Amino acid sequence: MAAGRCSQCVVVRNRRSNECFAAGDTARVSPQLTGDHADVGYLEAVDDHPPPPSVFDLRLAWCFTVVAEHRHFGRAAEALHTTQPSLTRQIHRLEQQLGARLLDRTPGGNHLTPAGEAFLPLATALVRSAVQAAACTRAAARPNRLTVGYAPGLIITPAVRELRRRNPDAELQTLYLAPDEPRSALLDHRVDVAVVRRPFPTDGLDVTALYDEPRVVVLPLDHRLAGKESVTLADIADEPIPRMRGSDPLADAFWRIDPRPDGRPAPDGPMTERIEDKLELIAAGQAVSITAASHVHALRLDLTTIPLDGVEPSHVVLATRARDRNRLVAAFRAQARAHLTAPADEDPGLP
Repeated sequence: MAAGRCSQCVVVRNRRSNECFAAGDTARVSPQLTGDHADVGYLEAVDDHPPPPSVFDLRLAWCFTVVAEHRHFGRAAEALHTTQPSLTRQIHRLEQQLGARLLDRTPGGNHLTPAGEAFLPLATALVRSAVQAAACTRAAARPNRLTVGYAPGLIITPAVRELRRRNPDAELQTLYLAPDEPRSALLDHRVDVAVVRRPFPTDGLDVTALYDEPRVVVLPLDHRLAGKESVTLADIADEPIPRMRGSDPLADAFWRIDPRPDGRPAPDGPMTERIEDKLELIAAGQAVSITAASHVHALRLDLTTIPLDGVEPSHVVLATRARDRNRLVAAFRAQARAHLTAPADEDPGLP
């Protein structure tokens, strides 16, 4: 088998089991499995260690998870940077290898069969485990590399600079993380440590508290509450608060304070796709929002913030993979505790 034709697969009985990819039907492999990370190659069966009876190409399983996500072969093929006929052949090959039909095509779209429903969570876990196994191996081979993730509005520079000063031979990188990324970025080894805000799912992680930030209400400059020294939940009890599509339920409930202390649900505002859309709604007077005080300086000039009294603050934490023994992880944790603290000059009333 020529080198480079497969960047990740499980043991296969037939060396030609991936021939559709070798023949030019290859879907682009996940970024986690390509480029300078494509170090695994084929694991070929040997005579004295025969593979288990039920084996299949891992890349086919990955393609299936993308089709299941989009429920549309055309959109899935576009996401995979391949053609629809090629993707159809790949899914058919996977079904042949598994001995079960996974998808039904109907005029209304593609639907998972009962077998497909059963296979999807297992396939997703399998692909993620493969990505994590490869990333963990690479990380162990490069102990002098550390990538620091950080959430919007959080400054990590003092800790990074001090770590670099104390470890001049270390290769340090930083990576911006969207609010819903911390856990997946850590478990997929895109980052090694993350300075982020709770709440977010923390299973498989170690979390170290750093400091708290007050929460503030974001309003248009001409809002009836603009200019007040502070407000309470009672002041905004009937104000719609937008939702972000696809946001983590834990984070959504925390930032919308939903339900309210009296048990009532938070008033729903429009559903938005991007933070810019949410800010436009607020500027137009259609909604208000609750955020961390450190976001103040990134707001539009036609918006202002007011401290929100009587609510739990936002918690800034350092998250790492559980039981990660990399010395640079421990070193960064020490510098984060020493240098990452709440800004002393925060003025939530600034526009």
